[in-house]
Amino acid sequence: MRFKLILSSVKADITDRIVDAAKGAGATGATIIPARGTGIREAKTFFGLSLEAQTDIIMLLVEEHIVTKILDAVKEAGEFHKPGTGIAFVVPVEQVVGLESQMESFKKEVRKSYF
Repeated sequence: MRFKLILSSVKADITDRIVDAAKGAGATGATIIPARGTGIREAKTFFGLSLEAQTDIIMLLVEEHIVTKILDAVKEAGEFHKPGTGIAFVVPVEQVVGLESQMESFKKEVRKSYF
């Protein structure tokens, strides 16, 4: 089986909505990492302290054949067409270990999608 990693950087208040949409499109789970980032606009300051919005990185390890469906669901749920809402991108995965216990369910899903 071939896997890809969907990475998405979003504001923390929409993380659950993104994860729910990804699961609805076929993702089996997600890893969420709290983060902070910079962009074109500088962070607002208050008495010299930077006020940055919390950002989450959502990692979704998914089978290659459902990447587009999940990415489209993430894009729609995150309203990525609006400025500053978030980004998502896909990177190839060379090798995976630790999924042996889930491989049988992955195989069943693949069979269902082809038959």
